[in-house]
Amino acid sequence: MRLQSVKLKDASPDTQESGNAGNSLSLQAIAMEQNLRQLGLTGLAAIHVNLAPAQLYEHALRRGEVKLSEDGAIIALTGQHTGRSPNDKYIVRDVLVERDIDWGKVNQPLEADAFNALKGHVIEWLADKEVFVQDLYIGAEALYRLPVRIITTNAWHALFARNMFIRPTAEQLAQGHEPAFTVLHVPEFRAEPARDGTRSGTFIMLNFGQKLAMVGGTSYAGEVKKTVFTVMSYILPAKGVLPMHSSANIGADGDVAIFFGLSGTGKTTLSADSSRTLIGDDEHGWSDHAVFNFEGGCYAKVIRLNPKQEPEIYAAARRFGTVLENVVYDEVTHKVDFDSAFLTENTRACYPIDFIPNASETGAGGLPQNVIMLTCDAFGVLPPISKLSAEQAMYHFLSGYTARVAGTEKGVTEPQATFSACFGAPFMPRPPDVYARLLGDKIAFHKVNCWLINTGWSGGGYGVGERMPINVTRTLLRAVLSGALAKGKFVEDSTFGLMIPESCEGVSSEMLRPRNMWKDKATYDAVAQKLISMFTENFRKFEGKVEPEVAKAGIGR
Repeated sequence: MRLQSVKLKDASPDTQESGNAGNSLSLQAIAMEQNLRQLGLTGLAAIHVNLAPAQLYEHALRRGEVKLSEDGAIIALTGQHTGRSPNDKYIVRDVLVERDIDWGKVNQPLEADAFNALKGHVIEWLADKEVFVQDLYIGAEALYRLPVRIITTNAWHALFARNMFIRPTAEQLAQGHEPAFTVLHVPEFRAEPARDGTRSGTFIMLNFGQKLAMVGGTSYAGEVKKTVFTVMSYILPAKGVLPMHSSANIGADGDVAIFFGLSGTGKTTLSADSSRTLIGDDEHGWSDHAVFNFEGGCYAKVIRLNPKQEPEIYAAARRFGTVLENVVYDEVTHKVDFDSAFLTENTRACYPIDFIPNASETGAGGLPQNVIMLTCDAFGVLPPISKLSAEQAMYHFLSGYTARVAGTEKGVTEPQATFSACFGAPFMPRPPDVYARLLGDKIAFHKVNCWLINTGWSGGGYGVGERMPINVTRTLLRAVLSGALAKGKFVEDSTFGLMIPESCEGVSSEMLRPRNMWKDKATYDAVAQKLISMFTENFRKFEGKVEPEVAKAGIGR
């Protein structure tokens, strides 16, 4: 077996050469080999440890894993899996987690013996193969930071992990990086359902007792990112920290804003504001004294990426070091076509967060002044902005509503409501009310303003109305973040019972009242009542698990 590593000065952008680099490197190499042996990984063809981006480029190109865009980004195609496989996620059920997990369709139980048997097959398959190892951190706040080790069979996936998570300095690596959790990533290995007890050849398995996750049968890189997020979402609530599927930024005066939202609601776009400092675009923790990023990178959707509306993301997607996933490109010039959804609507760019010029150097801010919940209402009936009470915020947090539009998925011919508790149910292994209570306590204690912003449709549903103009959403958001909107007058919307502003400079009063934007008021009323009934039906599963005041805070109540 050949153990390949790098000089300390190449291990991290922040690394400095030192006189004892060779000795430190040898110690790291020995420690790494011993660690992999403890996992059962022996007979490997090569181990590539903590390689820098340029080195990972070389290996990815040598192995034929990727292509290069004309701008120098890596282009990776993931085959049939262009998104997550939520029905193939399992958690080992043992005495450690038995009472803590919200067992069911999202968190499917798996026996330890089945996990160990599949692990044995994976280890056997890995013999004589190359692996790429990245030692990284999750969590910018040192008190809650989790050291992780990503072991993968592809150089481009190693670069993805290196971009996505927090990169240790040379000094931190030299002191020894003992992973508190390891991800064994084998995208080319497929499980055998009859033998392994899986639903398909794809598997995402977490074993908290062994502090080990296995991901296989899919090349979609987002599975690695969300697996680690799931780990943090299990660990942190016991420490009084709320894990959040959210973006966050901070203003010049230190005011922090949190943006909750499912994919496609504008979480990344709205938080990447050049006038504010970006803390992070997707995963955060809210402790008693700070909001902090879990990650060291961004994983932005780039379908129909517009350089005028999203200049920071557009620039980052066209740089050396960025991983472009499932984008379409010209086979001769390698020019990327960000407008094409030929392979998938879920095209992505993964890059270090410092590719965004206004990104936070620390990945952390103080306590939030505003919590913003984003929804893309394709029915076109929700107000563009509403101010929420603490109970309403908990209700909408538990509901996690957005809507898919016709044409984005096979068989979807009209808008379909999607409810994902905590705006990220697949990544929240504990019962949703655990996270909701944490949110409610923090909102009440810190007296945080809460808002619901609709980035979806106005004047009619998808196919009839128009998408909410981004400049209108940004005008409303600026009024929120400046504090001006909270000081204004609000009226109760008669349909949903939400508090909406009487006025906002730069936005017509008519647009603030969604019913006024519809030509056919009777149709608006019917569609609105339909959406209310969907909310009501979805929330039934939480009744009896939350305070009555939260249940009564639902829309239309």
